[in-house]
Amino acid sequence: MGDKVQLTDPKGRLHTITLKPGGTFHTHKGYFRHEDLIGHPEGWVVTNTAGIQYLALRPLLSDYVLSMPRGAAVVYPKDAGQIVQMADIFPGARVVEAGVGSGALTMSLLRAVGDGGLLHSIERREDFAAVARGNVEAFFGGDHPAWRLSVGDLADVLPTVAEPGSVDRVVLDMLAPWENIDAVAGALAPGGVLICYVATATQLSRTAEDLRADGRFAEPTAWESMVRGWHLEGLAVRPQHRMIGHTGFLVTARRLADGVAPPERTRRPAKGSYPGPEQEWSESDLGERPVSDKKVRRARRDVGQDGTDAGA
Repeated sequence: MGDKVQLTDPKGRLHTITLKPGGTFHTHKGYFRHEDLIGHPEGWVVTNTAGIQYLALRPLLSDYVLSMPRGAAVVYPKDAGQIVQMADIFPGARVVEAGVGSGALTMSLLRAVGDGGLLHSIERREDFAAVARGNVEAFFGGDHPAWRLSVGDLADVLPTVAEPGSVDRVVLDMLAPWENIDAVAGALAPGGVLICYVATATQLSRTAEDLRADGRFAEPTAWESMVRGWHLEGLAVRPQHRMIGHTGFLVTARRLADGVAPPERTRRPAKGSYPGPEQEWSESDLGERPVSDKKVRRARRDVGQDGTDAGA
């Protein structure tokens, strides 16, 4: 009771429910009682009043992320997996995450650091932080022992929660990560990893060039991933017509030891290849839709965090 269950119907459509005594699952083609599932093992098949069968399993993290209430857009599972692997998030790691959104990446990071690690998440918007807290607590069944959540700007919060050189990894999911390079460099231990998730090539270029200009990081690297599923039916084995294409770019850089200059680059881009004058960045500059207050309020209600304090 109280467990989340993912139901798969004969057409492959997914439904997520929370089991409770006296509960029922209704569609326009019949219903079944939650008692028909309570007490049974995963992989059970339940039949509704119209004879339609549903396969019942606990939702995987990737399933939960794509179906949970959200305010801000979520980091897709394909990108979360890349972040955990390419940033080498390990059990016991001390990690700082800035730009929590709806908490999707937070859950993958907590899985990676384990109970003995530390993840300090920092979010500028209190309403986004509340949605993230509700989603994370719903998935883990309560407070996670390795998680701390603060509301505020990274540059202001980070020096108060992490000693200089004490952080193993920093993950930034924000519009202008280059604005926080100085704060991140101060917190990262030598050899530590900074990984940034950005949506556009313009952001990617600016982040890489500012990391080079800072002088405390090794040469940055960048990539993106695309996922294409396959249709499997007898001899009709072919790529699916739809795929998860571009969702974001990832750029990483390693922290150098204090007082060490990075090796000089042997190949330089042509003149005129560098960013222009300073400018303010907004969602509209990047072609993103702003998140409406109404959507965030609804997500807060859905995760039981309506009007609660999500600060540290």
